[in-house]
Amino acid sequence: MKCPFCAHLDDKVIDSREARTGDTIRRRRECLKCSRRFTTYERIDEIPYMVIKKDGRREKFDRQKILQGLLKACEKRPVAVSKLEAIVDQAEAFVSEAIDRERTTTEIGELLMAQLKKLDKVAYVRFASVYLDFKDIREFMDELKSLLKDRARK
Repeated sequence: MKCPFCAHLDDKVIDSREARTGDTIRRRRECLKCSRRFTTYERIDEIPYMVIKKDGRREKFDRQKILQGLLKACEKRPVAVSKLEAIVDQAEAFVSEAIDRERTTTEIGELLMAQLKKLDKVAYVRFASVYLDFKDIREFMDELKSLLKDRARK
């Protein structure tokens, strides 16, 4: 393991324990050259989860990509990052539960939108406006009217 401070290759493990989720191991290490400490996480390398894009291409499921999209939708909104991470966890579990370890972007997008809709309506509209790729303002307005009807029923 390369020291992130001095790039030395030798270190010693000070402490090892399972992370909270139980699927990773957290190790505290100390560089044998500069004596600074750092943490590494080890995860079992599995067959990657795949996402089937709208044009048929397949790519690896990317937690960060989804989280970045959610963060952008929730920019300047009162939504905790931990709640967004929980939504990403749900999406990852959804893909991992698939028999062939892959899902379409449409299926994943629907799941994300449903969770965002419960969490923050403005973030939902932002996300949906990009994800659903509205063709014109009428489609966008129809979605807003649907939200308003849902709100009026409650």
